[in-house]
Amino acid sequence: MDSVTPLAVGPGLARPHRWLCAHPRALDTLVAIGVLALILIGAVAGPRMRHQSLGPLFVLLAVLVAGSLIFRRDLPRGVLAFTVALTLVEIVTNDVGPPRTSIVFGVVVALYTAATRTDRPTTWRLGAATAVLLTGAGMLFALNPWYSQENWGLFAWAGLAAATGDAVRSRRAYIAAIEERAVRAERTREEEARRRVAEERLRIARELHDVVAHHIALVNVQAGVASHVMDNRPDQAKEALAHVRQASRSALDELRATVGLLRQYGDPAAPTEPAPGLAVLDQLVDGFVRAGMRVRVRAEPPEALGPLPGSVDLTAYRVVQEALTNVHKHAGPGATAEVRIARVGGAAGSALEVTVEDDGAGTRPEGPEGEPPAPGEETGGGGHGLLGMRERVTALRGSCEAAPLPEGGFRVRVRLPLQPRRGGDR
Repeated sequence: MDSVTPLAVGPGLARPHRWLCAHPRALDTLVAIGVLALILIGAVAGPRMRHQSLGPLFVLLAVLVAGSLIFRRDLPRGVLAFTVALTLVEIVTNDVGPPRTSIVFGVVVALYTAATRTDRPTTWRLGAATAVLLTGAGMLFALNPWYSQENWGLFAWAGLAAATGDAVRSRRAYIAAIEERAVRAERTREEEARRRVAEERLRIARELHDVVAHHIALVNVQAGVASHVMDNRPDQAKEALAHVRQASRSALDELRATVGLLRQYGDPAAPTEPAPGLAVLDQLVDGFVRAGMRVRVRAEPPEALGPLPGSVDLTAYRVVQEALTNVHKHAGPGATAEVRIARVGGAAGSALEVTVEDDGAGTRPEGPEGEPPAPGEETGGGGHGLLGMRERVTALRGSCEAAPLPEGGFRVRVRLPLQPRRGGDR
């Protein structure tokens, strides 16, 4: 009665249904006409009312009660008070026979509308007041006995209207809460999806930077060596070009494996190339040695390091790769680098410590037009290598220190926390 609920309707009723939803005043007018018809029919349909004609006062009151329902949405409490007052007038002024209590239909619609637009305590106060007024007036002023069914019918209709309106209001509030929760959950899912996409892009960017920066640096050096000795020592030039070919092939393989992770996302098939780790550290160091850089490795044996989590193993490898690449780029191919890998313990648990130091004794490459590199470039602080390294380490809740040494050179020290050992592993 209060509004047209969107339901599945047939094709023939779809257009009137939409029109009534868009014009609530027209709907209220139809409700008022229907209530007037019910009041008049109920006034003459009772067994004790058949021999009594409808008086002009009752018809006027019925028209006023039904007509006031047109404004029930705008003034729900005012319309309720108006319909109750006119109903009381009919009960009190009827002195020729039993009151025509069918006029209570207007009060029922008005009380229902008021209940759907207020809270539960107010609804029950309005319902109790309406029921007491109508029932009390019927018992005191009507010609019927105080215990007649017409009087208790007034009480029942008022209680039914209040209960129905409160139930409809609660259902609407429940549906609105569900819809709001669904919208909020959808918004949360979209934000989580965007966050995961951003994290995945950052991870891929790190992988691509590590792969490309390392191999392209080696290719650049070997190509320069081949160009320098091409005329005087062709055998050495051929060897340098072979290193260029091998480095470029390795770069393509790692790029293919990295991109393959994207193509196989959600696919049960595993990538054809495993992620690099400390197990292939000797191959990484050998590439720099062939490029002319002296590298010393001091690493604990695998049984001392113990099994490493995959993320820690990959991050340690990338840290060594990026640090040696920076040494080669900024300290020169003649520099000496030392890599130390050890498992250390502390109050917070064991950790894997990776340290890469260089003596800075190599021939530093010059910048454009023979100028030396900028200070930020010498320490590696101006590029994205150290930034990506720190992001990797921070993602594992580790620490990263990168700073020049007082006696010259540069040092990168990374500590990656490990899972605490159990008693049987000690």
